[in-house]
Amino acid sequence: MSHLAVYSTDRAASEHFYTVILGAKKGADPETTAGVRYYFSPQQFVEVLPAPAHHGKSMLAHVAYNTADVAGLRAYLLARGVTGTSELHHGEDGKWFSVNDPEGNEVQFVQPATSDTTAVAGAISGRIIHVGYLVHDRAKEDAFYRDILGFRPYWHGAMKEGAVDWISQQVPDGTDWLEYMMVGPGSTVPLDHVDAHQLGVLNHLSLGVPNMEAAVTTLIDQDRLSPRHDGPQMGRDGKWQANLYDPDGTRVELMEFQPVAKPCCSPFTAESPTR
Repeated sequence: MSHLAVYSTDRAASEHFYTVILGAKKGADPETTAGVRYYFSPQQFVEVLPAPAHHGKSMLAHVAYNTADVAGLRAYLLARGVTGTSELHHGEDGKWFSVNDPEGNEVQFVQPATSDTTAVAGAISGRIIHVGYLVHDRAKEDAFYRDILGFRPYWHGAMKEGAVDWISQQVPDGTDWLEYMMVGPGSTVPLDHVDAHQLGVLNHLSLGVPNMEAAVTTLIDQDRLSPRHDGPQMGRDGKWQANLYDPDGTRVELMEFQPVAKPCCSPFTAESPTR
């Protein structure tokens, strides 16, 4: 994972959430002067952009993945017939290009200028371990993420047996993963329930922590819980998790790296991250 970019309607409130509650380090945004970055490590961050007029219900701007060879990846996607691929951009923090996935989500691929992954001091986590966003059509998304990009199955589950709400697949050469947040037939989320509030829950990022009790205790002791929060609770995947929400409703999930209980619905088919 590189980063998640979200829209904000209150820059000061967003800054308090990302710097005080999450402990991320504020930085300039080389991609756009209107944006701000909040770093968990030199390679991973949340990009906060001013919400454009008529932006719709979703506060998700784009998602980004790191790659070791951004020019080679771009050439590969073009050779596979992926349309709408942008030009290769160069900046002080690296090189990147963008494309839309089959459901219209903007996806960036970034070759960072630094190899440093040191966690930011004071951050509740120095590690984004996954992102998730709304998906209507699994087959179309699989054709892009799995068949073309080579993402690998990791786990799937739901709030109740017989449904599929979450489909996780790891990046080709790491333990980070993308989580399809399924809506509509086959899931427990009806399409008519997908309002702005629900989208904030579905479109999210997850920060890995080695111990949930320690992480939540730190937030409580330092008065850093967001006004809206829930958990900790045991997830259906057997991992401890807790949720914080930024001022515009985007969910930031704290999750232990390793499962401590048997997952529902399906076994893990790849190794979980250790840090």
